[in-house]
Amino acid sequence: MARVEFCGEPAVIMLPHAPATSASFATRLVGLFALGIYIKSMSSITYRRASGAELDRYLGDLARLRIAVFRDYPYLYDGSLDYEHDYLRTYASVPGSVVVLALDGERVVGAATGLPLISETPEVQGPFLALGYDPAQVFYFGESVLLSQYRGHGVGVRFFLEREAHARAVGPFQWTCFCAVERPADHPRRPSDHVPLDAFWSKRGYRKHPELRTHFSWKEIDEPAESEKEMVFWLKRHEVVA
Repeated sequence: MARVEFCGEPAVIMLPHAPATSASFATRLVGLFALGIYIKSMSSITYRRASGAELDRYLGDLARLRIAVFRDYPYLYDGSLDYEHDYLRTYASVPGSVVVLALDGERVVGAATGLPLISETPEVQGPFLALGYDPAQVFYFGESVLLSQYRGHGVGVRFFLEREAHARAVGPFQWTCFCAVERPADHPRRPSDHVPLDAFWSKRGYRKHPELRTHFSWKEIDEPAESEKEMVFWLKRHEVVA
C-alpha cells in the first residue's frame, strides 16, 4: 500500500451521569479513576525521530500499527505483515527519510513518515513533474497513523511539526506535501459519524490541489485483488532562506 496521510478525529470522553445515589456515586468514582489513568497515559506520550538502522527494532510494531489503523475507513486496507516489512525498510535505506514515533512507554502507538520526493516512486513524482514542480524541492509526508484511543490530544499536530522540522534540517525544501484517498460521499462503508480531516489539514497550513492527482493500488477489505484508488495531494509552501 502506498504512503498516505491518515490520523483520527478528535475524541470526546463522556463520564457517567446519574442521580447521586451511592451506586451512581461509585460508578462516577470508577469513571473518574479510569479518566485519570487515560489522562496520565496521554501525558506519558514521548516522541522520537528515527531513521536508518535504528528503525529495525520498530519494524514489526510499525507494520502491525499500519495494518490496524488503515483497515478502518477511508482506506479499508487488507494488508500483510510481509508486505509491510518490505515497504517500511524504505525508511531505513533512503537518505533524508524519517519516522516520527509516538511512544507510550515502550509501546508504539502512532507513527508518521516522510522522505524527499526524489526518492519516491514514479506514481508519486509523476503529477509534480507533469506540472513543472522540481521534485528536489519537495518533501513528501507518508502515513500518519495513530491508535484510536490516543486521538484528539495533539499527537497529529505534533506529527506535522516534527516532520516539518526534519524537512528543514535535511533541506531546504520549498514544499511539504502528502496525499489522501478520494472516496464518494455515499461510499457503502463510510461510517455515519465520519468526519473528514480536511479542516485539520487546512489548520496545519496545507491546501488541497485537485490538479495534483495519482492512483495507488492496494487490496481492500472484501476485494479479491488489488484495485486502483484515486489520490489527491495537499501542499504547504515554505520560505526558503538562501
